Amino acid sequence: MAINAKKSVCTRFGSRYKQPCSNLPTSDGREIIWCENVRYLEILVVSSKSFTCSLSNAKRSFYRSFNAIFGRVGHIVSEAVIVELLNSKCLPTLLYGLEACPLKSADLKSLDYLYCCRSIYENFQN
Repeated sequence: MAINAKKSVCTRFGSRYKQPCSNLPTSDGREIIWCENVRYLEILVVSSKSFTCSLSNAKRSFYRSFNAIFGRVGHIVSEAVIVELLNSKCLPTLLYGLEACPLKSADLKSLDYLYCCRSIYENFQN
């Protein structure tokens, strides 16, 4: 099986995750390097003692999609339409793949903050 060394990386989990490792050679003479962060299906997996995911890219995508929507229609449509667009277009970018990620309490609080701000905005409008 051919491996594309430009697109492939390795990461390490466990108590020795910080120990340096030699790059892995491929059959065509290239090397697969070791990285601290690996992106797999838009989920950022971080090398650490246990399996950990970073939510920074998901939150960045959420804010980017909300700003794109709000920048286009923010002053034209009603608040209800903006909230519905937020629910249908922005939240999926934030929540994608979270069921596969073990979340710490700090991660849950940061997600809760985003979700509560949206809920407060909805309740304020009603």
